Amino acid sequence: MAKETKRELDLTIETGVQGQYKNWFLDYASYVILERAVPAVEDGLKPVQRRILHAMKEMDDGRFNKVANIIGQSMQYHPHGDASIGDALVNMGQKDLLIETQGNWGDVRTGDDAAAPRYIEARLSKLALEIAFNHKTTEWQVSYDGRKNEPVTLPMKFPLLLAQGAEGIAVGLSTKILPHNFLELCDASIKYLKGKKFEIFPDFQTGGMVDISNYNHGKRGGKVKVRAEIEEVDKKTLVIKSVPYGVTTSSLVDSIVKANDNGKIKIKKVTDGTAKDVAIYVELASGISPDITIDALYAFTDCEISISPNACVIVDNKPRFISVTELLQLSTEKTKGLLQRELEIKLQELEAKWHYTSLEKIFFEEKIYKELEEKHKTWDDVIAAIDKAFIPFKKKLKREIEREDILKLTEKPVRRIYRLDINELNEQIKGIEEEINQVQFDLEHLTDFAVAYFENLVKKYGKGRERKTEIKLFDTILAKQVVIANTKLYVNYTEGFIGTSLKKDELLCECSDLDDIICFTKAGIMKVVKVADKVFIGKDILHAEVFLKNDERTTYNMMYLDGKSGVSYAKRFNVTGITRDKEYDLTKGSEKSKVYYFSANPNGEAEVVKIVLSPNCSARNKELEFDFSDLEIKGRGSNGNQVVKYPVRTVKLKERGKSTLEGRKLWFDDKFGRLNTEEKGQFLGVFENENILIIFNDGSYEITDTELLQRFDVDKIVLIEQFDPEKILSAVYLDNEKQQFNVKRFKIETTTLHNKFYFIKEAEGNRVEAVTSDETPILQVHTGRGSSIRSVKFKIANLVEVMGWKAIGAKLMDFSKTVEMEWAPKQDAEQPSLFE
Repeated sequence: MAKETKRELDLTIETGVQGQYKNWFLDYASYVILERAVPAVEDGLKPVQRRILHAMKEMDDGRFNKVANIIGQSMQYHPHGDASIGDALVNMGQKDLLIETQGNWGDVRTGDDAAAPRYIEARLSKLALEIAFNHKTTEWQVSYDGRKNEPVTLPMKFPLLLAQGAEGIAVGLSTKILPHNFLELCDASIKYLKGKKFEIFPDFQTGGMVDISNYNHGKRGGKVKVRAEIEEVDKKTLVIKSVPYGVTTSSLVDSIVKANDNGKIKIKKVTDGTAKDVAIYVELASGISPDITIDALYAFTDCEISISPNACVIVDNKPRFISVTELLQLSTEKTKGLLQRELEIKLQELEAKWHYTSLEKIFFEEKIYKELEEKHKTWDDVIAAIDKAFIPFKKKLKREIEREDILKLTEKPVRRIYRLDINELNEQIKGIEEEINQVQFDLEHLTDFAVAYFENLVKKYGKGRERKTEIKLFDTILAKQVVIANTKLYVNYTEGFIGTSLKKDELLCECSDLDDIICFTKAGIMKVVKVADKVFIGKDILHAEVFLKNDERTTYNMMYLDGKSGVSYAKRFNVTGITRDKEYDLTKGSEKSKVYYFSANPNGEAEVVKIVLSPNCSARNKELEFDFSDLEIKGRGSNGNQVVKYPVRTVKLKERGKSTLEGRKLWFDDKFGRLNTEEKGQFLGVFENENILIIFNDGSYEITDTELLQRFDVDKIVLIEQFDPEKILSAVYLDNEKQQFNVKRFKIETTTLHNKFYFIKEAEGNRVEAVTSDETPILQVHTGRGSSIRSVKFKIANLVEVMGWKAIGAKLMDFSKTVEMEWAPKQDAEQPSLFE
């Protein structure tokens, strides 16, 4: 009996409090997902946005309304108070798509808030009125208090959700759909309707640059990187000209200050000069490279952010994760269906209008209206008589005559009918028939009609909606390479400690807290550790420095004693990769092994050493020399070559060596504007002490070194190659003032690095058309278009002499918009040309 009572009690609790909590939570979760956080696929709107637009449509008279009034009107439909409505309204207004604004609506770039609702005004845009409203195709439901009707969804004839973007956090899920470009969405819809492939990518109001290589069609797991646009004003100043999506100028400045305070970057001052356009000025500290600072700003501040899209929408009253591609397809099909429904409604209205106009014509033309003058007992008899009079003409009509049709005819004033009135009715019927034919044609060719609809949207509303965000492939910036070395690292060679807190010991170097340090001890142990306060390496540290991963040029020369055999060995090796904090034995691993000699060589230098043997050994010659260049560079685990089997007293440097490595091979990656050693892009040559020459399209050149962290604007470069001061350059440029092309040949006579020098006449509109360092350049010039193209060749070396780099040059030909220039292949040099 007691068990039965306990079971009943447990059941009561489960169906009581616990059951209610379970049901309430599910109800709450469903409400948040469906009614607050996640947009509907049909119109791309959350409920609050839909209710705001509906309220604005009710208020619409073409004039601006106070936002406070719009909020009040919206509260009839939205039960969550004025604050949530006001925030949603401002958010939509700032997107500049569905709502025209007046007054201070804030700024998404700076994070400034909008003015109070009583001070700002809004109205529906013409685009909104065209794409979002049609009372006849709207499905309605009762509002939350039962007093009014509101739309279930708006009949949206445009992929609004992709244009505006959306973000929301619900219970157990979230959505983040990035905004896309208006023109590109229309173009994608047109391509989809035509059965063509299409791709759409994010576009942000704030501009900047976006890397969409991992966008993954906006699905979960995808990612985009967004960067601000940073330009070099001069060697001491940078200007940030845009902010990434979701970042404000104030938060960006804060992130720069924080990175500077943490020692990641080094700047003098940052100033926010944003007005009409974003302009954040960054003044560099003395001796700091602008290129490295730009990389550091991307690596350590909000100048670059990563966004993970997550397209979740309500489909069939359920949340669903889809791609933006599928989202556009659904929206386009929805638009096509709405256009079809509008055409069908229009066709019904036209057919009804044709029917009544035809009745009216017969009514007057056949004088049926005279039945109204006859003496009938009742009004029903009048209606019956008129209906009977129409019997001979019913074949001319497309449907039966209803009582309402006759009642409508009798309401017209009886007046004298002229022939002109009948002709007017005939014209009306003819016009209606033409409209009916057109609507029927559009229904039969619905896809073409939908394509024309999107093309019309572009024509009417596309101006000024061009893409703002540049799609670009970003290079990978390694934080270790660009972080400022502002940490002092100390070493105690005897005790075997390194660290930033050992200030009483010897200063090793300045580094960053992101660096790794490689250390070698007298016992032949190698270890790589992170920069820290204090780290034990091992007694008698021989050498320590910042470790560069994958460095194949730094070569270590070492001579050591094998403690087991007593034989001395020499080896040369690189260290390209390791496991941090692991000890590596560079000897044979025997006890009492020790290192006699050790050197680190950044370019593979191989020195000569003097070996002095123990005076008690049996060797005849107690002194000998050893040249490390006789050894091959092998892996760190190699034993090395035997040098001597007798006991060694000392090993000392006798002669510094030269590099045993060939010069460094460099390439120019024209995707990222970077120098590299990974064989990406254009091969520039083998470099030892040579520099690089860069010629820009504005008529300037610059000589620079081979530092890999430099950044170059690919779009401005017309020539980049290894610099040879003896080479003769041939250049053709536009003299915009005289409207002619000039040609010149010259040598680079300056030697200053990292400075721009202009070699053409400086004036607005002047630009370099072609430049080469070939010895016998032939310029091919094409003029005209289509079948009237004319081509000529110029042997430049025969046209002009070598002149000074500042010379204006000689006239080549008059300017023409149809001119195209290119250098002929070298094999064409021996062929005759038109102009020598």
